Amino acid sequence: MWYLYLILGFGAGIFSGFLGIGGGALVIPALVCLFGFTQHQAQGTTLAMMIPPIGLLAALKYYYAGNVKVNAAGLMCVGFFLGGFLGASIVQKVPEPVLKKIFGCLLLLISVKLIFSK
Repeated sequence: MWYLYLILGFGAGIFSGFLGIGGGALVIPALVCLFGFTQHQAQGTTLAMMIPPIGLLAALKYYYAGNVKVNAAGLMCVGFFLGGFLGASIVQKVPEPVLKKIFGCLLLLISVKLIFSK
């Protein structure tokens, strides 16, 4: 079954490089729906997946094409680092059904916004 995780990571990597999405939009739902993870487990596992510089090669491709704003990325990295710690501390107290609904609503809102934007 280990190879299914490898396939999921590979597919998420392709979508991440192509659309800039992966962990939140693809890996978390797959871990919950296909692999039976709890929402908390899926979110924690996906964050752990991002510990190595997984986006490095894709980011370099974008950078060399002139599509990376380094200052913005650096500041967001610092904010993500600190915010991720705070969010991970808070979410441990959120019940599983509530967390699933919050996550699903967020994906739905983002989808509707992107579908109906110009």
